[in-house]
Amino acid sequence: MIFNDLREFIAFLEDKKELVRIKTEVDPILEVTEITDRISKKGGPALLFEKVKGSKIPLAINLFGSYQRMSWALGVNDFSTINQKFSSLLKVDLDLNLRRKLEALYDLYKLSASRPKEVKKAPSQEIVKEGDFSLFDYPILKCWPGDGGCFITLPLVITKDPESGKQNMGMYRMQVFDEKTTGMHWHTHHDGAVNYRKTAKLGKKLEVAVALGGDPVTIYSATAPLPYGIEELFFAGFFRGKPVEVVRAKTVDLLVPARAETILEGYVEGGEERIEGPFGDHTGYYSVAADYPVFHVTCITQRKNPIYPATIVGRPPMEDCYMGKATERIFLPFIKMQLPEIVDINLPVEGVFHNCALISIKKSYPMQARKVINAIWGLGQMMFTKFIFIFDEDVNVQDLSEVAWKAFNNVDPARDITVVEGLLDVLDHSSNKPIYGAKMGIDATKKWSEEGYQREWPAEIQMSAEIKKLVDKRWKEYGIE
Repeated sequence: MIFNDLREFIAFLEDKKELVRIKTEVDPILEVTEITDRISKKGGPALLFEKVKGSKIPLAINLFGSYQRMSWALGVNDFSTINQKFSSLLKVDLDLNLRRKLEALYDLYKLSASRPKEVKKAPSQEIVKEGDFSLFDYPILKCWPGDGGCFITLPLVITKDPESGKQNMGMYRMQVFDEKTTGMHWHTHHDGAVNYRKTAKLGKKLEVAVALGGDPVTIYSATAPLPYGIEELFFAGFFRGKPVEVVRAKTVDLLVPARAETILEGYVEGGEERIEGPFGDHTGYYSVAADYPVFHVTCITQRKNPIYPATIVGRPPMEDCYMGKATERIFLPFIKMQLPEIVDINLPVEGVFHNCALISIKKSYPMQARKVINAIWGLGQMMFTKFIFIFDEDVNVQDLSEVAWKAFNNVDPARDITVVEGLLDVLDHSSNKPIYGAKMGIDATKKWSEEGYQREWPAEIQMSAEIKKLVDKRWKEYGIE
């Protein structure tokens, strides 16, 4: 099922007994986070806080906080099938026959044909506020005690490349400074930051629109590390199987989701920065305060009775982990397109997605693991991966116990570990310098003589298939259970 907006998804979750309405008044300062964190850590339901102190607007949170809810959000019933929606775009095998090549070209056409559908009237513009408004009317959260203030945590930030005219939609936290200004926490490599720098060089203000809410696929798309040239709203339309409805913003030259709950319109001006943070981040640590651009809100449009969507991040597992695991599954075919020897990838939630990658490969020549390690570091946002472990194809990298057993037994530190220096994620606090430090690749595959191994690699202990079958057949006779 594909949902048209946030409230359709909320109604669906409530019908599935996956959402709880909380009618008791709660405080957006820390209390909501503590409640949600407890629920998130035990794999609990989505929450709809109907009475939030200081606001008349209900707050929805933890909507994507399980594998099942993340699957439903993306229009599938089983999390394991998520990647099938994107894999058809990447049929690049040179041995494809003509018919399958034509099918692949048609799939690419479908992506180009998923252009957002512009409408004249939109629920997100039922009410228009210019001048007389306050961001504090919304139940914006202060998540953790050490946070620098209240933060908008689930925004869809829309900007435009001044050269190509293409829109970008990313998700960057926004600290609320006062009634009409926020920080804009886009990291230097993000497309929003690129558009900002390009526009500043032209001596112009960068127009910005921020959508709060929308259909679940569009919300997810703002987090997706898409290949260059694919716009998020196009991707969302392809994934949905129908275009995203958009409407022209009231005061900026941008198209915004027509079925969002609220739209913030305004601008960011080159050279204007302000201290933003600290913020309790998805690493489980506070990211430090630093200078970031200031977003000036000049107009707010919204539904008559909007719902405010939010998320919290912190020590995993939390809601963002399931969004990250969806990204892992969706973009695995893209990685396989670049590196066809890869069998599977696991970005464990404990590694907060940019600190660790566990990869199994079909090894067919010596030192292939090192080739894969270096190729991964050259692949988009995978360049930030601090630890890469490579295993043979028979290793289930989704099983952390098996992974640890294989790595601890197969790795010789002097032979199998590669340490390089390069870019790290901005939020990595371990390195001596920001954004730059050491990364490690570990070859945990079975070693060949061509790789310098001078002994016979031991066989793994396994029971014979015949005995396993016998014991399976006689199990009830043993009276063990």
